[in-house]
Amino acid sequence: MKDALDIESLTNEIIEVIKTIYDPEIPVNIYELGLIYDVFINREERAVKIIMTLTTPNCPVAESLPQEVKDKVGAIEGVNEVLLDLTFDPPWSQELMSDEAKLALGFL
Repeated sequence: MKDALDIESLTNEIIEVIKTIYDPEIPVNIYELGLIYDVFINREERAVKIIMTLTTPNCPVAESLPQEVKDKVGAIEGVNEVLLDLTFDPPWSQELMSDEAKLALGFL
């Protein structure tokens, strides 16, 4: 268990775990797609709050994808709770994708 909870290391670990999650219709992980807006860590409670979106409100994985994020981040040692806020403000757009995602999808 992480003593004193190293926020930077834990944030990096959370991002690496999120990068293992893919939208099944797009061959790019959800972090590079820009679906993760922010990650907050409450040091005292060892709780992680993730603000994320989907490519569209009618996304076929609207229920399973956020749950997968919660489950995988919740399995990280030192994390006691995962709170996930799903938002569509601002709506997702291709501009939110990393250059790596744009390259993989042929936009660069």
